[in-house]
Amino acid sequence: MIRFFGAIREMFRGAYRKILARVNYDRYLRHLGVNFAPGTVHVYGRVEWQTEPWIITLGKNVFITDGVKFITHDGSTLIYRQFTPDLEITKPIGVGDNVFIGNNVILLPGVTVGDNVVIGAGAVVSRDIPSNSLAVGVPARVVKTSDEFYEKLKTESLHLGHLQGKEKDRALRAYYGYENG
Repeated sequence: MIRFFGAIREMFRGAYRKILARVNYDRYLRHLGVNFAPGTVHVYGRVEWQTEPWIITLGKNVFITDGVKFITHDGSTLIYRQFTPDLEITKPIGVGDNVFIGNNVILLPGVTVGDNVVIGAGAVVSRDIPSNSLAVGVPARVVKTSDEFYEKLKTESLHLGHLQGKEKDRALRAYYGYENG
């Protein structure tokens, strides 16, 4: 009977977290214990904060996209606890100011991401990423400076980033020659 009520309580807690994450993400992050300055973290999609979110620190103006995972512990220690019962690897993750983290990026225990960094989609961050850089790949590696990346973005830009919603959709359709619908 106690198990039943415990399961019901966990079900309500999970529902509360999901609703809170949709209604007020800053409050949700505070509830989890993530360290950040309110109003400075922008989340687009589902993010996994793992079991020790209180050792994750996010800087200002951080953009986190869908599928990102912050992994603060190494679960592989479980198979060795038969030899060393107290074996544990848990390390904090730090993210600097002005950082964009692309879709499905995985940040592993103990990494620090500097300021003014872009991490490309699908990257696995297994070591520190220095400030002012673009990092991509598995494992993530720096491929250019953030200034070089910015120059590339400017040359390829459609110059529609100031538009939103239907206005942006209309402009994109016109740019690419699609029928307005």
